[in-house]
Amino acid sequence: MGLFDAIRGEFIDIIEWTDDSRDTIVWRFPRHDNEIKMGARLTVRESQIAVFVNEGRVADVFAPGMYTLETRNVPILSTLKGWKHGFDSPFKAEVYFVNTRRFSDFKWGTQNPVMVRDPEFGPVRLRAYGGYSVRVVDPPRFIAELVGTDPQFRTEEAEGYLRQMIVSRLGSALATAARDVPVLELAIHQHDLGQRMSKALSQDMASVGLEIPDFNVESITLPPEVEKALDKRSQMGLLGDMDQYTKFQTATAIGDAATTPGSGMGEAMGMGMGFAAAQQMAQNANPQPQQAPPQQQPQAQPAAAPPPLPQAEWFVGADGRQSGPFDANALSQQIGGGRMTRDTLVWKTGMAQWTPAGQVPELSGLFAATPPPMPPA
Repeated sequence: MGLFDAIRGEFIDIIEWTDDSRDTIVWRFPRHDNEIKMGARLTVRESQIAVFVNEGRVADVFAPGMYTLETRNVPILSTLKGWKHGFDSPFKAEVYFVNTRRFSDFKWGTQNPVMVRDPEFGPVRLRAYGGYSVRVVDPPRFIAELVGTDPQFRTEEAEGYLRQMIVSRLGSALATAARDVPVLELAIHQHDLGQRMSKALSQDMASVGLEIPDFNVESITLPPEVEKALDKRSQMGLLGDMDQYTKFQTATAIGDAATTPGSGMGEAMGMGMGFAAAQQMAQNANPQPQQAPPQQQPQAQPAAAPPPLPQAEWFVGADGRQSGPFDANALSQQIGGGRMTRDTLVWKTGMAQWTPAGQVPELSGLFAATPPPMPPA
């Protein structure tokens, strides 16, 4: 190696980064004490941004593409270095490659339950969890606010900060959502809640150059005791009445006791099942003759009641005039009033001629209760 090759080795003429990891957000090009020579080739790939930092200050930012570093296309760095009249000389600068793709392997969850007020259940504690993605939208600000001089900034280093921001925002978001929507219907609005959280968090993260393009709410859960109460309530609704629910509880308690060691219920149930099995075997060995089912006797129909007897219609002839018809009661009144005697002529349908009432057998009983006429004084 000659002197020229040794001097040339002190200069960097190719600057690029091929990311072989899935969690590196920022990577600093390892320049060490080497100088970047004018005319070096810079390659910035898709989803990358190259940021040149000179003495702690952002000098230039390069979007995806291939560049030849010259004084004309590093204007800020040229100004900082004081190059004039196109002076070509090596320079020292830190080069940070920022990964601008979405990092979607972030998870979030509430460490402590969030207290909300539900119109149906009153104060309720909620827990929630899900995932979200992060993307760098302002590389210079991101380097200045979070990365600093870290040569390799990974997702795990940003996760703690992001989680704190999410939890602080999530409490108010859940409380607002529960105020407008019942707790039991929050699952329907999880997508809308995630979109609102994404927008709110992106506004907060703009100060550090980050964006939350996706925020997913996978589940919103109630405390276990509340979920058990809701399960009981659903069971009661399916059973329909308290009598069926009581039977269901009794059967459940018996089943639990049978599976509990030392309770004695399992042994008792086993003996009962054994007796029942032995009785069934005995019946199978000595089958009893089957008795014919008793024939059903036809039910006697209630006798029909006879129709009422027709009332006889009597005609009375007195003083050459005919009156009537009269029934037996009316004749009795005539007799009792003295207007009819045994010699009074009567007739009805079926009689051949007019006959004195005293000679008609049907009417003789009416005169029995009538006193005879008073003797003359």
